[in-house]
Amino acid sequence: MRIDEKARSASDREVVDQLGAFFGARSVVLIGATDRSPWSIWTHANLRQYSPAVSVHVVHPHHDTVHGQAALKSIKELDGPVDLAYVMVPTSAVMEVMNEVADAGISNVVILTAGFGEAGPEGVELESQLVDLAHDRGLTVLGPNGNGFINAAGGVTPYSLLIAPPLEVGPVGIVLQSGGLASAVLAGAQARGIGLSLLVSTGNEALTSASDIMRYLIEDDQTKVIAAFLESIRQPEEFREVCELALQAGKPIVALKTGRTEAGAKAALAHTGALAGDDRVVDAAFHQLGVVRVDSLEELLNTAGYLGHHPGIRGRRIAAITPSGGACDLMADLASEEKLEFPDFPPETDKELKQLLPSFSNPQNPLDVTGYVVMDPMITLQSLEIVAREVAGNFDMVIYSATIPRAEAPNPAPVEERMDAVAEAGRNLAVPLVLQSLIYLDLAPYSRKLLADRGLYLVNGIEPGMRAIGHGARYHDRRDAWLATGPPIAAPTIEVPAGARGVWPEYLVRGLLEAHGIPVAPAQLATSAVEARAIAKEFGGVVALKVASSALAHKSDIGGVRLNVEVDEVMDAFDDLANLLATALPEAVFDGVLVGPMLTGGIELLVGVVTDPTWGKVLSLGLGGVWVEVLGDVALRVLPIGRDEITTMLSELRGAALLSGARGTRPVDMDRLVTVVYQIAQLAEGLGEALDTLEVNPLRVDGGDVEVLDALAMWRNEGDQT
Repeated sequence: MRIDEKARSASDREVVDQLGAFFGARSVVLIGATDRSPWSIWTHANLRQYSPAVSVHVVHPHHDTVHGQAALKSIKELDGPVDLAYVMVPTSAVMEVMNEVADAGISNVVILTAGFGEAGPEGVELESQLVDLAHDRGLTVLGPNGNGFINAAGGVTPYSLLIAPPLEVGPVGIVLQSGGLASAVLAGAQARGIGLSLLVSTGNEALTSASDIMRYLIEDDQTKVIAAFLESIRQPEEFREVCELALQAGKPIVALKTGRTEAGAKAALAHTGALAGDDRVVDAAFHQLGVVRVDSLEELLNTAGYLGHHPGIRGRRIAAITPSGGACDLMADLASEEKLEFPDFPPETDKELKQLLPSFSNPQNPLDVTGYVVMDPMITLQSLEIVAREVAGNFDMVIYSATIPRAEAPNPAPVEERMDAVAEAGRNLAVPLVLQSLIYLDLAPYSRKLLADRGLYLVNGIEPGMRAIGHGARYHDRRDAWLATGPPIAAPTIEVPAGARGVWPEYLVRGLLEAHGIPVAPAQLATSAVEARAIAKEFGGVVALKVASSALAHKSDIGGVRLNVEVDEVMDAFDDLANLLATALPEAVFDGVLVGPMLTGGIELLVGVVTDPTWGKVLSLGLGGVWVEVLGDVALRVLPIGRDEITTMLSELRGAALLSGARGTRPVDMDRLVTVVYQIAQLAEGLGEALDTLEVNPLRVDGGDVEVLDALAMWRNEGDQT
């Protein structure tokens, strides 16, 4: 059965069950196996070395023996049921083989073969045929153009690149939208002692997606954290749902997402579109969904390893014991950056440490036991024992810096005894013990054995370690907030106004906003100079004038705004604006001039919603007016969101202090401001695909007065709507 978004006919429970059978195969047939292909050789070798309980068959039409075992000429010669087919035939033969696989009653298929969707229009068409065939024949397919998977926990390894030992079982599940990087990530995990539950190379994701794999891992008891290398978010709604399931289950998703440039960003007419570059939207979406975003493969592994091996650490309060003052300084600096804390030791702990350590020491947290450790290697353990007595209630974890030998000494007993003591201390400690090296390095086989034999995990390096701990603290903060509020509720559908096409300038958008209860500063459209003067009199004197034309998105682009205009000057200003438009845009229709009272004081904000091609409606919120271009101080979120999230967005702005009354300004009524921003977001979301962009710039905020001063809407033509 196909597991793709286009035609998902199985329930989520069935998807998980299907993949459970897929990854738990007890028999595998290698179709197209040959001694001339390294992929075939390595796949067979991996199965033989790491999957002793899995029966392996090889099929080749022209060879009697392949990889040292008898080969079948055809799948039809199988003498019993087989759980999984691993297809390595040429591209032109894949469709025929897939039918033969289905005829043989095999429902699970890995396709190593390339030449499909990644290979141009012909490949795309062939992949479409493959998808249809899989639908029709009830096949679950991983690939094509994928290396397969490594089920370390289950002992099933149909994977086409050679797996170097040891294959350590552990809490980290890995999903990669890359075949070439899969083995590099595997090697990196092995070098750092990170145990794996499952590693999957998804290939083209023609049928089974990265989101499907993550859904399975969420329910996999062996997996505590999911590490993902993502080139694209191919199924955003499915991805969002899976991330929310992961939040509910308490299984962090750590993701390295490529494509940080704005090469794919469109040249939008609104500021909002330019500010919401592709990658900033990904950041916003990941933040909302509790996804821990990292910047490198090393950070991906370090963070996933830490979260997987220390799932119980939730807080930010750290006690640290190190053999180096420099290490303490570095930890303190990094903790500040990561918003982690090193609280003072309790008085009794401080007193005992002073009695233990040399007189020239200065016991504080993080603790430097000094170079005296050379004379007394047990001094760090004794310090740990003292700190441990009053750790409960004061700290959330204890970092213990350790140097792990890379090679076995002639007399290994002292080292092993100290490691035994560390392991025992960790078991008895009231909070988690985080073992950390002082520098980032690969673990030698002897180092890995010292740790693995005692159930210890080493956080590799001070800087990577503190970054991982920071990621963990932020993840738990985000999860707690999400659990408290639950997923946001989508806005109700709103009827699209008649004639909603192209660009709507302010005078058209005003009515839309007012109709949905959004406060708009008073203004009237004048179609003649005489009418403009009469309106100005009604407003009581000094006014602002803005040229109005559906051909003009931004009035300021042609200087189409006049401020502080006296009543006697209004008629001349009206004529000037009309002439200005005719000169700048000869083909434009002059619709008139908006006349409104001059408003001064307060703070100007930008509130915009733009349609992202992947994530849908995205809210931008920041300092507005002229500052939007100068500072670009904007927070982003993917809709829908709730009021609490809008409050958080406002707190993230560099100019947030302005809202609380900085430098004698009037404090903003935050409840009122949040309500108006929420109304704008609900309107934009409710209008659905017909609306491309809604931008309010500026939204004037002065104490409890919140009102729209200017606005723009861009509608999608019917042919552009999807």
